[in-house]
Amino acid sequence: MRLLILAASALFSLSALAAEPALRPSARLLFKQPELLTTGTCVRYQEGGAGWIATEPIFFLQGTVVSSNVSTRRLGQCPVVPGKSLLQYDRAEFIRHVQASPCVSPGVAERDEQIGMVRIRVEDWETPYERKAENAGRLWRGNFLERKLEKGMEIDLEADLLGACSR
Repeated sequence: MRLLILAASALFSLSALAAEPALRPSARLLFKQPELLTTGTCVRYQEGGAGWIATEPIFFLQGTVVSSNVSTRRLGQCPVVPGKSLLQYDRAEFIRHVQASPCVSPGVAERDEQIGMVRIRVEDWETPYERKAENAGRLWRGNFLERKLEKGMEIDLEADLLGACSR
């Protein structure tokens, strides 16, 4: 009888868990290490640095945390440009893809997930200007996606994209 009760309670708890949205790495970070992303903390977003021998330059955006939160978001289908891979997208197509992210691949069912977002106040940055960097990241030619970077502006990023500053 006890075994039946344990099995039934396990089944009910599993079905309750299935109804909860999954935690993305950004949400897990905010739950496990909230002290890293408290208001006023210096954070840095980086792109580049790939390569084993000759590494690419590192581009960055640095600022202070204004706020952080975990919210449930519906992950829709990623926008696709027929006949092109992500590496072949022009800047406008790339921005549309990043703004839809996180998203699910075509043919995968849409779902809810919990996302940890951090609002930061921009203090400093270094962006690439080469044409080849047009669809390589969020930073390009003094912009964060399509917005011109300015000191004091606020932007939102997923928590797991940020690291601590080395001031």
